[in-house]
Amino acid sequence: MIWVDADACPVKAEAEKVATRLGIKLMLVSNGGLRPSPNPLVEMVYVDQGPDVADMYIAERATVGDVVITNDIPLAAKCVESGARVLRPDGEALTPANIGNVLATRDLMADLRSADPFRQGGGKPFSKADRARFSDALDRVARAAAREVKNG
Repeated sequence: MIWVDADACPVKAEAEKVATRLGIKLMLVSNGGLRPSPNPLVEMVYVDQGPDVADMYIAERATVGDVVITNDIPLAAKCVESGARVLRPDGEALTPANIGNVLATRDLMADLRSADPFRQGGGKPFSKADRARFSDALDRVARAAAREVKNG
């Protein structure tokens, strides 16, 4: 199964294409406001409003053989710990080998932002190349997760 932290995810369409091609169920978890997909492999899960409600829903259910798509680093850490494979929307894999460093960097950047109120965040725009890199990474990771469950 592929879980998507869907509220702010820029690659929902790409995730649906990969899930459809591979015949894998896709769960889009959000606080609402997303249109349902007519695709029978796509299930919309609407959770209550509130901080981290969607994250908690995914973290409680994602397990070995699942893929989680999120930019939320604490959610990613919980999912990695439970044995799920995690991808960021740019295609970066978060694994047991790198999640500690990613968490530490996140915390450091939060501290720097809070120390300098004039520091403005603002990353680069999400490009077609980012979408293609994500699609390729999801295809690889989803196939590996399926093999992991099959060989279990």
